[in-house]
Amino acid sequence: MGALLSRAIWAMLAGALGALVGDVVGRSVGQPGIGAPLGAAFFVALAAAVEGWRARRLLNWLRGDQARGAPRDTGFWGELGYRVERGFRQRETQIERERQRLEQFLSAIEASPNGVMMLDASGQIEWCNSEAADHFGLDPVRDRRQRVTNLVRQPAFVQFLQVGDFSQPLMLVDPLGRRSFSVIVREYGEGLRLVLSLDVTERERADAMRRDFVANVSHEIRTPLTVLAGFVETMASLPLTPVERERVLKLMEQQTNRMQALVADLLTLAQLEGSPRPPPDRWWPVATLLRRAEADGRALSAGRHEISAAGGEDCEIAGSDTELLSAIGNLVGNAVRYTPEGGRIDLRFRTRDDGSAEIEVADTGVGIGIAREHLPRLTERFYRVDSSRSRETGGTGLGLSIVKHVVQRHGGEIDVASEPGRGSRFRLVFPAARLRQRAAASGASTAAAGAA
Repeated sequence: MGALLSRAIWAMLAGALGALVGDVVGRSVGQPGIGAPLGAAFFVALAAAVEGWRARRLLNWLRGDQARGAPRDTGFWGELGYRVERGFRQRETQIERERQRLEQFLSAIEASPNGVMMLDASGQIEWCNSEAADHFGLDPVRDRRQRVTNLVRQPAFVQFLQVGDFSQPLMLVDPLGRRSFSVIVREYGEGLRLVLSLDVTERERADAMRRDFVANVSHEIRTPLTVLAGFVETMASLPLTPVERERVLKLMEQQTNRMQALVADLLTLAQLEGSPRPPPDRWWPVATLLRRAEADGRALSAGRHEISAAGGEDCEIAGSDTELLSAIGNLVGNAVRYTPEGGRIDLRFRTRDDGSAEIEVADTGVGIGIAREHLPRLTERFYRVDSSRSRETGGTGLGLSIVKHVVQRHGGEIDVASEPGRGSRFRLVFPAARLRQRAAASGASTAAAGAA
């Protein structure tokens, strides 16, 4: 209202000034009666033209690129241009802020380990992150605005979306059968759908391993229990001679020892998986570990094999001596069991050029050895190259799995080389960070003692 009043006053002042000027000009030319009206009309028209020109400038700015500033005029049109420009800038700032929030939100979804895909009411892809694109074989950019059922043609997935019952997740397997996915669909808005996919391959593999583990343990324990139950029934129901009774008791003792060994190995695995990593600051002489493993191997062999240990006199290893001795002892025990009488078993410690080191247990299991196809699975629980021979020699099928866990807990790895008829070589490779020279350690201790 104030703007209209000021403009009306401006028009009246222009008319009065025009009338005054027109009257003066009219009197000077001898036409005093028409000078004032013509002057007033001219000045009012001039004022209107200026107002129109200023309004036209503002209109052209509104129709054009608002990136430039609004026309800097005074009065009504100047203030109007300023307020419109400020409104534009505030809107642009708000839009930019919302755009940044949207980008942050999409970046957070992109960083999610789960696949996220948004579908509109007609089933077209609005947006998907890279994980969803990888799970469903899509292109995150090219496949936007495409109907998802035209791109993902697995019948189970198509039926899942068509039926519309999303109370339970859908399990899918990729065409190559190497990965498994759990697909969850949630509806929101007006017919919109959010498709979430999760790679459950490792979980499915772990569940399968757990089932296999339980089945294997049950099988391993059931066999000696069946034998024990049969012998107990035999001793209770049949009269046995002293020789037969002694034989039955000996067999029962063997089966009992087998179950005890199995339980002990299971407890060892459980302890390894549930305890923290071995400390990196407790050092043990390598030669001492090799000598103890050599002595245990000689006791198990009972003079049937030639066993020797060498190396490690000037080196120490950080970790748990109990675990390390268990790993080396398992390898030596396997070598004793699978090497024919009169064979040779060697324990060797060697350093490598990169600072790491290896403990090698080599045997001359001539006629036995391990075929190449079995090597990748040797450290699996209960995996046996020859199950009947393993049971005959007292093996539980868990020894190499224990060795693998111990080496990995010490930051190393296990390497196996074997050929039928030529024996086997098992190497435990430890990183340089877990090794040090005994001379350096002794020198540091002496220097510390001298300083004290």
